[in-house]
Formats: sequence, structure tokens, C-alpha cells
Amino acid sequence: MKKILFVSSEVSPYAKSGGLADVAGSLPKELLKMGYDISVIMPKYREINCEMEYVTDFSIYMQGKKENCIIRKNEQTVGNKRLITFFVDNITYFDRDGMYCHPDEAERYAFFDKAVTEFIRSYNPDIIHLNDWQSGPIALLVREKLKNITAKIIYTIHNLEYNGRFNHGNLYHFDLDDSYFTIDKFEFYGDISFTKAGIVYSDMITTVSKTYAEEIQTEKYGFGYDGLLRKKHEEGKLIGIVNGIDYEEFNPEKDKTLYKNYSAKNPELKKENKKALQKELKLPKKDVPVLAVISRIVQHKGFDILIEGMNTLLQNEDIQLVVLGMGEIHYIHRLEYLKEKYPKKVSVNNIFDGELAKRIYAGSDMFLMPSLFEPCGLSQLISFRYGTIPIARSTGGLKDTIIGYAGNKESGNGFTFWGSKVDDLVEVTKMALSTYKNKEEWNELVKKVMKEDFSWKTSAKEYAKLYEEITKVK
Repeated sequence: MKKILFVSSEVSPYAKSGGLADVAGSLPKELLKMGYDISVIMPKYREINCEMEYVTDFSIYMQGKKENCIIRKNEQTVGNKRLITFFVDNITYFDRDGMYCHPDEAERYAFFDKAVTEFIRSYNPDIIHLNDWQSGPIALLVREKLKNITAKIIYTIHNLEYNGRFNHGNLYHFDLDDSYFTIDKFEFYGDISFTKAGIVYSDMITTVSKTYAEEIQTEKYGFGYDGLLRKKHEEGKLIGIVNGIDYEEFNPEKDKTLYKNYSAKNPELKKENKKALQKELKLPKKDVPVLAVISRIVQHKGFDILIEGMNTLLQNEDIQLVVLGMGEIHYIHRLEYLKEKYPKKVSVNNIFDGELAKRIYAGSDMFLMPSLFEPCGLSQLISFRYGTIPIARSTGGLKDTIIGYAGNKESGNGFTFWGSKVDDLVEVTKMALSTYKNKEEWNELVKKVMKEDFSWKTSAKEYAKLYEEITKVK
């Protein structure tokens, strides 16, 4: 079976800021179960405190300065197998508070990429699976520096908005000269782009949903890469594979963080979680629809229309709104204003709390995702698992996983809209609220979505197929 090295800047449960960590933490497990010899490699951030074993060490030169790199490992039990995660340990670049948003981001991940490339010399995988901008240049380094390595390289774009664009001077962190600062290599509109290096030098580009693979080929969603991605698509080197979620981690029947466990067989117990959530968040215990938002609070998640739309609905409907997440301060201020305006209807929790998130999924009736774009989205998949009905804009992975319920009760599993105006969100939410009033119909919908299967089993099979096909190509 193929030997795979899976590279990611964050991996659950070790370090997480978003969906990338969930994917990197769960997809390799499923591939391991399928028989693949797969290991993961990531930076050793300060916040990671699991037990580790020393593997090896070597020096990496950063513009003439020697930096020590220590490779450590941790093993997780997956069934009767062991999943190894390797860590790139260096005090200068990773012994800091917070994973991201440091002023030397380009230099930090250049070090990581060079360290992983050096590790590949001895690891010698059949497939190198890179994820997001932080690891993109590894494709370039392997092809240009490791001529004896014949591994196929896959580069997965999780969110093209974050693409690792930095000024020209950062090229030299990679020990590369200006011959690489060209339109067909590292150069991107006068800067360098980590993502472009990944796209240009990889054998296959994947994205996290079929619709997003189409969207990033357009000017609107391509962030300047659309022309290059259209070329890759024409060459048969761009595909979309929708993400899954870990059904062991997200399991309302066994989830110890919940107030009351339940399943599709007894979904009425979900109501007990609503009552307990209302108590925890100091909302009146009422049998009214609870609408939830768990998200980074940023523009592309649709917070402009969400806040305005919820202001209208809170004024006119007997509902409650629960928000969990961190992000842009001006949106947080507007959410706090909603809380002040409707203190008995709104709970705003400006934190990241994984356990509270699960209780919100379990205790809510509807889940709001009015994203301007959404490469895949995991929240709607988790909400299905907990019997919470998504209300979402039909884009990216949301379009691929949510079928509009209105007028399509046979296959519908949520409420969707196409536009990007406040009225579009308000109208579809009113439709969901109207359906909620029919308790029998709503309960059947809850049961139906809880039986959906968006585990990694299906998606992992698609990746396995890709691995087999790509290694056949000379």
C-alpha cells in the first residue's frame, strides 16, 4: 500500500484554528483504516503539550544563519493501528503564543517547508499531500532540490482567500535566486505566493468541494489565481472532493459534553439539550426556535447580512439567537448591540470553546451559514449530525451538501438561498420558522438529517482512488 506524508500547518487534536485542523486530524485516520501507510507532519507550536519521542535533528540555514530543527513524534491509536504525527520543533519560529498572525509569517513557514523537505529525503514517501498555503512551496523545493525523490505531490486548497502572498524579498528565505521569480514559478503580481508554488509544482490540485473547484476558476472567487486554475482544470489536474467529519468525535449518542445524549431513534431528547443550553447561556427557558451561529466572525461568513437580517427577525419573531466565535471587532460590536437590544433573545459568546460548540449544536434548532463563499464548510455537516437544520447560502460545499427542503421534502435537508441580500436571508429563515411550527413535519426532518452520512468514509474513498490513479502516471 502507498506510503503517504500528509503535511498541514494545524492538526486536531494538537493545534486548531479552523476546519483545516479537523480535516488533517480525521482524513489520515480514515486512510490508515483503509490500509494506507500514512503519517502526518506539522509545526511544534508552544501550545502543543502531548508526549513526544525524539526522532532526529538537523540544521536548516535561513539566509546564512543556522537554525536547529528537531523532529519529534506522537502516536495515536486508531483501531488496531497507530497513526504517527511528526512535529517540526524550533524555538525561534514556533515557541510563541498563537499559531498565526506573526510579522515574520513568510520566514516561519519557509523554515517549516525547508525542514519538511529535508525530512522527506529520508522518509521517501510515494505521495506527498500538501494542505493550504503554508506548505505550498514544499512542492517546488521537492521538485527542484530533491531530484531523486519520485513521489507524486497533491496540493489541497482549503480556502483560496488565504494564499500566502508576501513581498519579493521573502523569496530568499528558500535559498532561491531570482530565476524563480517568474510568472511560471513563484512570482504573483510582483510578490511571491506560497499557494502559486503549490499549484504550479504539484501533480494534482484538489479543493474541498466540487462546487468550490468550479468557483475558484472564476474571477469573483479566484483571487487572481483563476487563470492558472482554469489551465490546471483543462489539463485534468483540478478536482473537488467534499470534506467529511469524524463521526466518532461528533456523536450525539455518546458525546460526553452534552447535557443529554440522543440519536435519530430518540430525537425528542434534543429538547432537553435546548432547555439546558438556555439555562447555561442565561436565556429564558421557552419552547421557541433557537438559531445558532458558530463561526469565525469575518466578512466572507456573511455577517453583514446576518446581523441585519437577525435584527429584523428578532424584532418580529419569537426566536432566540446564539453566537459563538471570534473575529473582526466591528462585527462583534454590532452583535453585542443586538444582545443589548434583545437581552432575552440573544447570547453572544466571543470565545472559542469546542465543548460549548457541541452543546450549541445539540441545543439549537437551526444553524445559520449565510456565507458569501464557503469552500466546503464543516459546520453544516456537524449540524446534520446533531439534528440541527442548516439555513445556508447556496455556495461551495454548502451547495454540494444542503438540498433545499422547501418544495423538495423527499430529499431536502435544509433551507437554502442564492442571493446575497438581507431580504434573501430573512425570507428563507421565515420559511424555516414556518416549517418549525408543524411539529410533526419538523421532527421528521430532524430524524432525516441525523441519518445523513457525511463521515470521512465516502470522501476517503475518493482520495484513495486519486492516490491510486496518480501513482500510475509516469
